[in-house]
Amino acid sequence: MKNKKTKSPDFWKMARSYLHTYMPSVQCCSEKSVAAYRASLNKYLTFLREKHSIENETVTFECFSRSYLTSFIVWMKEEKHYKPKTVNLRMTAIKSFLKYCGQENWELRDFSCVADAISQVKVPKSPIVYLSDNAITSILAAVPADTPKHRRNRVILILMYDTGARVAEISGLTLSSLYIDSKLPYIKLVGKGNKIRNVPLMKKTVEHLREYIKEFHSQKVENPLFYSRRDSLPHSLSTDSIELILKNAAITAQEQCAEVPDHVFCHLVRKTRAMDLYKQGVSLPIIAQLLGHENMSTTTGFYAFATYDMMFNAMEKANSQATSASMVWKNPDVMKMLYSLD
Repeated sequence: MKNKKTKSPDFWKMARSYLHTYMPSVQCCSEKSVAAYRASLNKYLTFLREKHSIENETVTFECFSRSYLTSFIVWMKEEKHYKPKTVNLRMTAIKSFLKYCGQENWELRDFSCVADAISQVKVPKSPIVYLSDNAITSILAAVPADTPKHRRNRVILILMYDTGARVAEISGLTLSSLYIDSKLPYIKLVGKGNKIRNVPLMKKTVEHLREYIKEFHSQKVENPLFYSRRDSLPHSLSTDSIELILKNAAITAQEQCAEVPDHVFCHLVRKTRAMDLYKQGVSLPIIAQLLGHENMSTTTGFYAFATYDMMFNAMEKANSQATSASMVWKNPDVMKMLYSLD
């Protein structure tokens, strides 16, 4: 009796399982992460269609060979003019998908190994952009306290800077996220992949939060921490609304401080907080924990370099130590040796 030939794994079935079940349910990925990975796979399908005339209905795992994948990288760089970081992000999504496929079906492991062997595109190193002390101070002070809405917005910006939280983490806060009556006050943030981390709160921030709670949460009922009312009910502020609050504060701050850049966004505040801590001597592992970076290399890649101020101070210190030594060339015997024909 002849053995029946095993049917090759179906790409579309595996892709849907990966995006609709594995990522959200097993990996606990956020909707944005799933959407980003879906976009990368769709971009690869577009490449297959445009460059190799492979329509969706004929796509198989044979389309994920090394030659196709390397051609995809060239297509993104030379024809789509994607930045190296974007190219790497697209390839990371595809590699992750193929790794999942290899775990689900041993016949597909070779595709995962081939993809992993392809090196990332080199990303040019550039200093991290962050706000100066004057700029961040001006932005935090730019929101007045004359109305409840303004007082809410001011607390949002203060808390965002103090915690170094992502804008989505600020949007998702509830009243129960705060632990300001603890011996060491902290806030519970829910980050990427629904990972929870506790971040300490500074004394001044706790004072602002206490006043905010008195005004906005006097009944101590579980609700979004920062909200707007629609249909007489509190609804969490969206990430877009929080970005707009920061943008308006930056526009106002620019009138008083020329150091405030034209483009200020929430992630810039997060990077500024991390850099401020780094300049103050806080170790990178602690900064990584504060930011919710699962991989230490993410933090190192962003912050493990000397800023201009740090380099200047280090060089000035080294120079002062060198010049404080006795100036040996002023010794009479040395002077005679230097300025003599003997």
